[in-house]
Amino acid sequence: MGAKKKKRSWKHWIPFYIMFLPGFIYLLVNNYIPLYGLQLAFKQFSYQKGINQSPWIGLKNFKFLFASNDAFIMVRNTLLYNIIWIIIGVIFGVAVAILFNEILNKTVQKFYQTAILLPYLMSMVVVAYLVYAFLATDTGLINNAIVKGLLGKEEGIAWYMESKYWPFILTFVQQWKQIGFGMLLYLSSLLGIDKSYYEAAMLDGATKWQQIRMITVPLLKPTIIMLTILNMGQIFRSDFGLFFQVPMNQGALLSATQTIDTYVYTALLVNNNFGMSAAASFLQSVVGFIFIVGANALVRKMDKNSSLF
Repeated sequence: MGAKKKKRSWKHWIPFYIMFLPGFIYLLVNNYIPLYGLQLAFKQFSYQKGINQSPWIGLKNFKFLFASNDAFIMVRNTLLYNIIWIIIGVIFGVAVAILFNEILNKTVQKFYQTAILLPYLMSMVVVAYLVYAFLATDTGLINNAIVKGLLGKEEGIAWYMESKYWPFILTFVQQWKQIGFGMLLYLSSLLGIDKSYYEAAMLDGATKWQQIRMITVPLLKPTIIMLTILNMGQIFRSDFGLFFQVPMNQGALLSATQTIDTYVYTALLVNNNFGMSAAASFLQSVVGFIFIVGANALVRKMDKNSSLF
């Protein structure tokens, strides 16, 4: 009787194992098996010898990564863009989620949800062509409709030749594409807030702004902290499509668009150096890990209940 009961118990979990299997296979193939290639960061890779037989060269691949004159530019751009985008992402994500939560009409709510999430689902190639349609010197909408049409200037702005505009352009494009996903994360937390808090606040005469400041934001604090800590793990990485495809890989813009990922890709095409590419990825992972642990330690010191671990 006990054996039969045990057998039934084992069969009960089969559907859960089946549901778990696709995610596990993806995690294994995409995240764990490639760890074997980390040794390339410390080797002079040779196609003829393969990974195992390629000679060890220590930290030379890491030295090559920062030996370029562009090393400061790419590190500066990678860090500053990510820091600014994390701050802006939190502010706009929370603000849009609060505004979206105030929409009562379900049809209108679905329309805005689709409209704001659609850019996140777009390929960066499509986004790059959309940006070009606005910024092209001769045929771009901004030059023809605004610069020449409204401002009356004879010549349009050469957007793809002047780097000073691109920190703002890249920030706008990045937020436009990511705001929908960020909004959903904060909205899911907003929907879990007990409505009785707001009802009690309204009875006490609290304004809408006071409700947001005293109820909504404090209750969203754990979600904000968690997402910020997780984003710190990506602070030494960049969206390759955003920095490579949207500026059309224009050399005149490298001072504003060069990041570690675009530099590694370009160097890989020119030098065919897999060791340097592996070193860059390994360094990004280590720095990301340090930032996550450091940010979590800082949060734990200030508020232990808000830390991840």
